[in-house]
Amino acid sequence: MPRTTTAYTTLDLDGLGKQVGFVAIPHSPHDDGWGHVRIPMAVIANGSGPTVILQGGNHGDEYEGPIALGELIRELDPGEIEGRLIVLPAFNAPAVEAGRRVSPVDGLNLNRTYPGDPVGSLTQQITAYASDHLFPIADAFIDLHSGGSSLHMIPSAIVEPAPTREHLARNVAAVRAFGAPMIVVIDNLGDPRTSTATSVRANLTTVGTELGGGGTVSRDALEICRRGLRNLLAHFGVIDGSVSAPTDGDIRAIPGPKGFVFADAAGVFESFHDLGAEVRAGQDAGSVHSLTRPDLPPQILKFGADGIVYGRRQPGRVVPGNCCLVVAAPYEGELP
Repeated sequence: MPRTTTAYTTLDLDGLGKQVGFVAIPHSPHDDGWGHVRIPMAVIANGSGPTVILQGGNHGDEYEGPIALGELIRELDPGEIEGRLIVLPAFNAPAVEAGRRVSPVDGLNLNRTYPGDPVGSLTQQITAYASDHLFPIADAFIDLHSGGSSLHMIPSAIVEPAPTREHLARNVAAVRAFGAPMIVVIDNLGDPRTSTATSVRANLTTVGTELGGGGTVSRDALEICRRGLRNLLAHFGVIDGSVSAPTDGDIRAIPGPKGFVFADAAGVFESFHDLGAEVRAGQDAGSVHSLTRPDLPPQILKFGADGIVYGRRQPGRVVPGNCCLVVAAPYEGELP
């Protein structure tokens, strides 16, 4: 039974054809007594195939997903599909409008608020709507991320771990169908508050991505995203056609806390390695320079795990605790 909510939608989730509108969440700031925040949504439906949720804009500074989903909404004819697509190109609309990772309304990271709270802050109400009203009617969930303003990532499709071998097999097959250059298992150190972890708990076939980043739009990553979305729709049987260039190579994983290199001092970070470079535990990873204390030597950071450089901090300025580098190691678990 869904929790009581004041959110409502202008769309008929059971209707056929193409509808473009929004989810409205009442919001009463200083300058708008009875206003609401609009979360853009499209429903494209025809026939009796599966329901697939396509989400972008979970973080507002990650652009490839929202661009590709906007194109899909404009281009896709309902007659081309068999099933239902629920498309959310700018799910965290306030953050998307501000170009920020977190919402400017309540300062929350939407991807750490699931399953949400229908009487909580605005961000918590958004995730509660997804948890209570969208995930229960879907078969699959695609969450399109990139590195945002703080990280540049190797374009990749993400496997969210699942509790059963059958469910994990569904996730892996869909991720391979997406066709990204790399596949990485990411569990966010076991954090259950993410969209993909919540999707898995709802038993949905789940695919994530990390596409480029650095607060810009990568042409290569955007093309991977466009092709990957069409691949997934073909994989799920929503559109006709075969999957183009699926990924059949090795799968990597972030090996827990050792896979992250964090700053221990304030200053400017200099990476010693490019994305994709092979590195080893104990090897020098980079340095943090104190620009206003030229008498101090730079702090040398070291890798905690073997693997390749998967993500690298984009802004030079760091403070203690900032993530500077991410390592992806060969996946050691058993996959279906």
